Amino acid sequence: MAPFPLRVSAPRREPQHKRPKPRNTTLKDFAASEDPAVQAQLDRLAALSLPQGRLGLDTIRQLLARLGDPQKRLPPVFHVAGTNGKGSTCAYLRAMLEAQGLTVHAAIKPHLVRYNERIRIAGELISDAELAALLKEVLDIGEELGPSFFEVTTAATFLAFARHPADACVIEVGLGGRFDATNVLEQPAACGIATLGIDHEAFLLVPEEGAPEDPMVRIAFEKAGIARPGSPLVTQNYPEALEAEIALRAQLAGAPLHMRGHDWWADVGETIEYRDRHGALSLPLPPLPGRHQGDNAALAVAMLRHQDRVAVSPSAMAEGIRAARWPARLQLLGNGPLTALAPGRQVWLDGGHNADAGLAIGRHFAGQQLHLVIGMLANRYPATIIDPLEGRLESITAVPIQGSESHGAEAFPGARWASDVGEALKALADDRLPVLIAGSLYLAGKVLAANGEIPD
Repeated sequence: MAPFPLRVSAPRREPQHKRPKPRNTTLKDFAASEDPAVQAQLDRLAALSLPQGRLGLDTIRQLLARLGDPQKRLPPVFHVAGTNGKGSTCAYLRAMLEAQGLTVHAAIKPHLVRYNERIRIAGELISDAELAALLKEVLDIGEELGPSFFEVTTAATFLAFARHPADACVIEVGLGGRFDATNVLEQPAACGIATLGIDHEAFLLVPEEGAPEDPMVRIAFEKAGIARPGSPLVTQNYPEALEAEIALRAQLAGAPLHMRGHDWWADVGETIEYRDRHGALSLPLPPLPGRHQGDNAALAVAMLRHQDRVAVSPSAMAEGIRAARWPARLQLLGNGPLTALAPGRQVWLDGGHNADAGLAIGRHFAGQQLHLVIGMLANRYPATIIDPLEGRLESITAVPIQGSESHGAEAFPGARWASDVGEALKALADDRLPVLIAGSLYLAGKVLAANGEIPD
């Protein structure tokens, strides 16, 4: 194999129309299980798709009605949307609530290795036996409705949560907000919006009468669709036009708005210095790498502080921040079969795939040379990850994502091709520089499985 050129870096940023374009692909979320009963239902799920041109909540509402409207029988819900950071915010919420001694259900998406990761009941991943029965029940009762993968998953999640007692639920929005299948909740304890950026353009930026034309304002419009009458809507701070759009949507929904920089503040440095009308808190930084994790933790604190249905003490908030874990987000991989192929160097993993995630990766590796192993779905922009690392890449190796249509090496400047991540790691120069595996949560899940780090 030919050696890598030294210091391969991304080209100067060009107008988007000159950069590699993503290809249109069907949004599909495959899953597999070693349990035959679960796999039988996952095969049925894999056959489902979102019918072209159908957006809305009618189908999920009909499906839930057939199941007895379990979404109306949930413990207090914390509902979180956003482009990036929503999953981490959910992880902090869950950890803080549990540190208070509360029992918590959590719905997180997507899964990385096992579909079970999407449904956490009272702190534990749903068992294979209950998962198989639950999916069969929902798929059978809603078959002629033609529900999507996401609608079946959401209905199964709400049904599981309604059948098991708990003190609170943490529910992550899957796609957008306004038309996400989770957006049938009537009065959450609090709703939150994390960072905003362009993502899922084929779904969230479809022209629609009455919707904002500016892409970023449209994203804010979609995310703010989770606002509910009487439920606090707690957000990060954004550019003025986005804040105005969110404020309008909150007002129209009758949701009390609590926005960072207006109603609460957080300075992230050596600690998180948080304050709002209730007072000030000095909180620890999360163990998760990246300044943005301090911001995500602060949003979780603000959501808890601006609702009155579940009490969480400052000490439990601090303990939860320290205890939170969130795999495949700037995760330093441990010893395992995959990292053994790159001895003497750090191997980092990040599932980020959009511009906001790329900026967070760029900040984390500021001033540091590294190797990049990247796999991206064909409907993603390679430059979103490559550009923020400009001038710092010793090499770029592109890899396929098994089971998904992905970009080839030609989409990445100066990249070589490897058949899988293991081959890419073995071919790296013996320079002990760190390596980052990035570009897709689908790829990240396969990496975690290969290294024996299965999320639990």
